[in-house]
Amino acid sequence: MSDKDVDKIDSVNFDHNDNSVFLNQAATQQAEKPAPWIWFGLGGLLLLALLVIFVLPSIVSEYELPLERRVDLLDTPVASPVANSANAISPFEEAQRALQRKEAQDVLAELLAYQTELDVLNVADWGQQAYEASLERANIGDDYYRAQDFTLARESYETGREGLRGLIDSVPSVLEQTLSEAERALIDLDSAEALTKYTLALLLDPENQLAQIGEQRALTLDDVSALLREADDLVEDGELQQALANYREVLDLDSYNEDAAEEVAAVSLLITESEFAQIMSSGYVLLQQGEPEQAVAAFQRASRLGIKQNEAQAAINQTENEIANTEINRLSGLITTAQQNEQWQEAVDQYDNVLAIDSNLLFAINGRDYADKRARLDRLLVEAIDNPERFSEDEVFEETRLSYFIGRDIENPGLRLAEQLDELEAFLEYSLVPIDIFFRSDNQTEVTLLRIEDLGMFEQTSLSLKPGRYVAIGKRSGYRDVREEFTVGFGLTPETVTVQCDERIVSSSRR
Repeated sequence: MSDKDVDKIDSVNFDHNDNSVFLNQAATQQAEKPAPWIWFGLGGLLLLALLVIFVLPSIVSEYELPLERRVDLLDTPVASPVANSANAISPFEEAQRALQRKEAQDVLAELLAYQTELDVLNVADWGQQAYEASLERANIGDDYYRAQDFTLARESYETGREGLRGLIDSVPSVLEQTLSEAERALIDLDSAEALTKYTLALLLDPENQLAQIGEQRALTLDDVSALLREADDLVEDGELQQALANYREVLDLDSYNEDAAEEVAAVSLLITESEFAQIMSSGYVLLQQGEPEQAVAAFQRASRLGIKQNEAQAAINQTENEIANTEINRLSGLITTAQQNEQWQEAVDQYDNVLAIDSNLLFAINGRDYADKRARLDRLLVEAIDNPERFSEDEVFEETRLSYFIGRDIENPGLRLAEQLDELEAFLEYSLVPIDIFFRSDNQTEVTLLRIEDLGMFEQTSLSLKPGRYVAIGKRSGYRDVREEFTVGFGLTPETVTVQCDERIVSSSRR
C-alpha cells in the first residue's frame, strides 16, 4: 500500500463512546438472531473455504509432474506492482512456455518408461554406471524444470533418455557377454556365479535356449563336479566300470557336459582294451596248449571288439598258418607214403588237399603234376594188362606200346611199375605171334572178319591171326545175319569158328 493510499484514509477516534448507538444495535441484533442450523452450515462452508484457500493450492503447487516437485514460488522474491506491470508476459509467450513445458514432460515420460523397462531388467547388475549417469542428467533437468527453464529441462531429459535407450539397445551385446561369462563360470566350476549369470541372461532374454540350458547345468554343477572328481579317482584306482557308471550319471544330470562325454568314450575304450588283452592272452594260452582251433576262435572274438583288429588278425593269421603248416606236414606224410606205395591217385588227392590250404605251394603244384602223370600211366598199364586181347587192334597196340616205353624211361620205377612193365612186355610180345584159326561155313553165307578181311563163302578155311579179340559177321539173303565173337590166344583160342546163317526170315505176306 502506497503512502498516498494511506493519506486517503481518514483517522478514526476509537476512544469515542456512543452508548445509545451500541445499545440500539444490540437490541436490533438480539431481535434478528438466526437459527442454530444456520450456524452449523456456515461453519462447514467456512471449513471448506479454508481447505480450498490454504491446503489445495499447496498440494497443486508442490506436485505438477509425476514424482517432480514444482518450483516453490514463495521462495522467489515478490516483485513490486510496478515491476510486475513492466515484466508482464504476453499470451503468445505464455503459450510458448506451455508448449516447451509439454515437450519437456513428453520427453520425461519416455525417460521414465525406459527407466521402468531397465529396472525390470535389473540394470543395476550390468549397467549401473551408465544408468546412474543418465538419471543424473534427468535430475539436472528437474532443476531446470523447477526454474521454469523448460527448454534446458527438455534437453537434459533427452540426454538422460538417450542414455537409457542406449542401455536398452545394448541388451543383445550384454546378453552375449553375460552368456560368455556364465560359460566361463561353468568351466571354472563356479556354480553360484554361473547360476547368477544365466539367471540374468534369462531376464534379458527369457526365450534364450543357451541360457535355459545353462541354468539347468548350473543347478546340477556341484553334483556333477563331485561325481567327476570321484570318477577320476576311480579311474586311477583301476575301477573302470564304476568310473564309467559315474560319468554316465553325470551325463544324466548334464547331457551337455563335454568332459563327461569324452571320459565315457575314453573309459569305455580302456575297458574294451582290457577285455581285448584278456581274450588275446587266453588265445595264446590255448595255442601253447595245442588247441589252435580254439585259439583262433578266441582271436576272432577279440577282433569283433572293434579295436586293434590288425593285431587280432595277425594272431589269427599266425595261428592259421601254424594250423595249415601242421596239416600240410600231415598231408605231406600221406603223400610220401602213397608215392612209396605207388598209389599215385592217392598222392594226387592229398596234393589237392594241400593246394586247398595254400594254392601257391610249388612243391604241391609240381608234385601233383608228376603224381597225376604216374596215376594216368598206372591206369593205362592196368587196363592194358587186364585186356591184352585188344592188342590185335593196331591203334590199341600202338597206344599200349607207347605207354610201355614211357614206363621204361622212368628212373627208379618202383616194384609195382617194374612188374607191370614186365607183364605188359610179355603180352606185347605174345600178341605179335600169329595163330592159325580154322573157320567153317555152309558155302552160302558171306563171311567177313571185321577190320581184318572179307572171307567170302566157303565151307572150310583157315587164317593166321595175332592174339586178340575178333568178330566174324555172316550174311545170307533171306536169312537172319549172324555175329560170332572169339578170342585168339591167351588160352582162349577156339578149335573152329563156325559162321553160317541158318535162321530163315519169314515174309510177312505169307502170313
